[in-house]
Amino acid sequence: MNLVTGGTGLVGCHILIDLLNQNQQVRALKRENSNLEMVNAVFKHYGLADYFSKIEWVEGDVLDIPSLESAIKGINKVYHSAAIVSFNKKHFKKMYEVNVNGTANVVNVCLENNIEKIGHISSIAAIGRSKTNQYNEQNKWKNDKKNSYYAITKYGAEREIWRGEQEGLSSVVVNPGIIIGPSSWHRSSTTLFKQVSKGLPRYTPGSNGFVDVRDVSKAIIQLMDSSISAERFILVGENLNYKEVFEKIAHALNKQAPTKKATKWMMQIAWRLEKVNAFIKGKSPSITKETALTACEKYFYDSSKIKQMIAYEFIAIDKAISNTAKFL
Repeated sequence: MNLVTGGTGLVGCHILIDLLNQNQQVRALKRENSNLEMVNAVFKHYGLADYFSKIEWVEGDVLDIPSLESAIKGINKVYHSAAIVSFNKKHFKKMYEVNVNGTANVVNVCLENNIEKIGHISSIAAIGRSKTNQYNEQNKWKNDKKNSYYAITKYGAEREIWRGEQEGLSSVVVNPGIIIGPSSWHRSSTTLFKQVSKGLPRYTPGSNGFVDVRDVSKAIIQLMDSSISAERFILVGENLNYKEVFEKIAHALNKQAPTKKATKWMMQIAWRLEKVNAFIKGKSPSITKETALTACEKYFYDSSKIKQMIAYEFIAIDKAISNTAKFL
């Protein structure tokens, strides 16, 4: 029996789909106010509407230890994908509670109940700094002003997983790049599709690592089914500049791609103006200092480790974008 935390999220939902495709039993943790409509819609998107009823949903929260203890009864493996994603400073406290303390709670409950193995969905944000902007699993974390609030919490979560490993809990960690996959307009990387659909005039000069959500799900399941333990794996299907990504999304949505380049100084002005605008309107800013900086930097992530250890082959990002566009 498998427990999936964050089952209503982009990655968790696809883990549920892939486990059910293997005829495995699944239990999914959801908060009391969670809306399952999006999960159901994703199942329908893949022609698997009948599978939705096979999920055993249990109410709980990673910050509520009694609910975790109840949810984990009879479980062999735990897929931990529950997390808050934000680059807004005012969300840092809550993000730390859920991403770090919540992971600590999950690890402790796993240890107390002799869980066979835990698979943790981390992020490339938790990978250490590099002087060359070339990244692999060996990069060591450094405390740096450039570290985003989200990165700090994801690295903290990984430390809890490694603590659990030292205390006897077998584990694997995956560090996905920017995840592309079916979700609502307002969640995850799908906001990129929303921006292009509305008409994005400029592209940023940076580059980053991207991955199909189906790869994140399939890779973590393969790792969980293997004898591999105490390892982390970067999951990046392709390293692309943002101009390329926006062009691919625009083509999939039959929209106009941005043709003008946004320079670093433009982004510096943009996040400051957006901060003032968001404050006046009482909303979260769509651009922050952190996202403006990231959008202008060039990152290259090496996924050769997982290709070598389990011979994994990634889905082309064109297909990831097409799959998402069809859902929207």
